[in-house]
Amino acid sequence: MDLPKKIPVFPLSNFIIFPRTAVPLNIFEPRYIDMINDSMKTNKLIGMIQPKNTDKKLSELHNIGCLGKITSFKEIDDKRFLIEIKGLIRFKIEKEIINDKKYREYEVNFENYLDDLDNKEENIKFSDLELIFKDLKSLFEKRGFVINWKALEKQSLDETINALAMASPFTLEEKQVLLEAENLNIRKTKITEILATYTFDQFNNTTLQ
Repeated sequence: MDLPKKIPVFPLSNFIIFPRTAVPLNIFEPRYIDMINDSMKTNKLIGMIQPKNTDKKLSELHNIGCLGKITSFKEIDDKRFLIEIKGLIRFKIEKEIINDKKYREYEVNFENYLDDLDNKEENIKFSDLELIFKDLKSLFEKRGFVINWKALEKQSLDETINALAMASPFTLEEKQVLLEAENLNIRKTKITEILATYTFDQFNNTTLQ
């Protein structure tokens, strides 16, 4: 696919999208209504990225985000859009573009993340992930999250790991670490490391629950 050199960026706090995952979004702020309108007229691509803080109007952003494609679009009567975004490839921010639009645009670089677009077979097997899945299931259940594990296991391995990373009850900082992990093997290791801290925490706080 042709990757754009500049993209509109949606700095959405409390939200991360990973490559090969799809999420619904409810768009109602006027500036992001403008952004989606403009995107629908061109390549339907927008960048999703986490702000580092939410208390400033022009908050500083993380360096790494994920380019998403609008795959579904519905206009609601009261000036809202319901869209679905599919994560395609991560990007690194190069610099902000000065514009006269209500939303922000950036020059971005995809060169470190071209493998996100590759459908090659990964050398991680589901059997390698059984313990991770077991621990994740336990964490999800403790937090009241419901996951259709059978449906997940029918997906490709990277889709499954990314979907679990995105939907997990990890902190946003932990999810950002997972997003920035260079490849699937490293992401798997990071999930294991994060899970280890949760397991340790649960064993040491039994009196508080």
